Amino acid sequence: MGNDDPSRKENVDDQYPVHTAHQVSNDSWFQVGILISMGINSAYALGYSGTIMVPLGWIGGIVGLILSTMVSLYASILTAKLHEVGGKRHIRYRDLAGYLYGRTAYLVVWALQYASLFLINIGYIIMAGSALKAFYLLFSDDHQLKLPHFIAIAGFTCVLFAIATPHLSALRVWLGVSSLCLLLYLCIAFVLSLEDGMKAPARDYSIPGSEVSKIFATIGAVGNVVFAFNTGMIPEIQATVRPPVIENMLKALFFQFTVGVVPLHAVTYIGYWAYGSSTSSYLLNNVHGPVWLKGVAHMSAFIQSIITLHIFASPTYEFLDTTYGIKGSALAPRNIAFRVVVRGGYLVLTTFLSALLPFLGDFMSLTGAISTFPLTFVLPNHMYLVARKNKLSSLQKSWHWLNCVFFSCISAAAFVAALKLIVVKTETYHFFADI
Repeated sequence: MGNDDPSRKENVDDQYPVHTAHQVSNDSWFQVGILISMGINSAYALGYSGTIMVPLGWIGGIVGLILSTMVSLYASILTAKLHEVGGKRHIRYRDLAGYLYGRTAYLVVWALQYASLFLINIGYIIMAGSALKAFYLLFSDDHQLKLPHFIAIAGFTCVLFAIATPHLSALRVWLGVSSLCLLLYLCIAFVLSLEDGMKAPARDYSIPGSEVSKIFATIGAVGNVVFAFNTGMIPEIQATVRPPVIENMLKALFFQFTVGVVPLHAVTYIGYWAYGSSTSSYLLNNVHGPVWLKGVAHMSAFIQSIITLHIFASPTYEFLDTTYGIKGSALAPRNIAFRVVVRGGYLVLTTFLSALLPFLGDFMSLTGAISTFPLTFVLPNHMYLVARKNKLSSLQKSWHWLNCVFFSCISAAAFVAALKLIVVKTETYHFFADI
């Protein structure tokens, strides 16, 4: 790894072309800052009170989130500074890995990115199903429909949306809708939680479970903490920033990790403060208030999850479109049929796994362990070490190596813990149980 042989790099570039600085990028740093801030405040933010604060408690949860914010910013800065290496721009994470390490690293990063997107989409369907179930229970408590039913409905909605939205440029209006939904559910969750907390008696903030289960839950929650700041697509996002690219991307990142993280932290802390150790992995299940207001919040979370899932699924869709030579009008019968079969098949598989194992917090932890730790923490440190090794002092090199080893160990522990929790829950889970 890190071989500086020029001939090897030329061969890698031929196989995995990187893009030159002559390509035009038009987005301002503020636009990009808003976009990536929306990403960390997606409907997943409604789950962090239950999936991070409950297993970690006040001290562990707050310290963990703040440290994760700082470390994620640091790692993102490292990646952003590697936008231009060897006199070329690298607009995809796997291009950068391929240039620095070779073909194997390119393929590994490619696999990690698509695995991450797949697991994130499983979580979005679980979140959408949870929101839809909560909306249903506002008007009917017969419990005839279970969470897997609502996950199936959410998956079918995703299929329709994927067929009707052929590419990302068709999302313009829907991005506005997504932004509105985000503001609605965050504001409603914050206000209703604050109101409940002011009225409620003393809450129990003790960490639930046996000593052994607490250990696994705590390690798993670490995966959730880093999942909150999943930034494994920095080069792809940076490709849209107008020159000077690196300086503007750094401004966008500072905006995201200062102003942009405020809603996530606020809702997470206020939710745990209001409901203590009984906080749900979907915060809106805990709140009290007018039925119509809670209905708006649930439907906003549902709609936002559907739209955001499409954004995260788009790289997979585009890869499949390119692989099978899909060109021309989006309304051409062949192209419509392709979207129905291929995108529909991808989402049917995603929905089936979501309904089969609807454990949102554990899937967040698993995603954090499998892809977020390597892509967000381990690789940025090592790539920076390889790319800048002749300019780094011995102390700086030791620092980056220490980060690589530390985060690799934490990633392995989080993976084992998340897998263990999923296996334990699977043993007692019945497909159509009322969960």
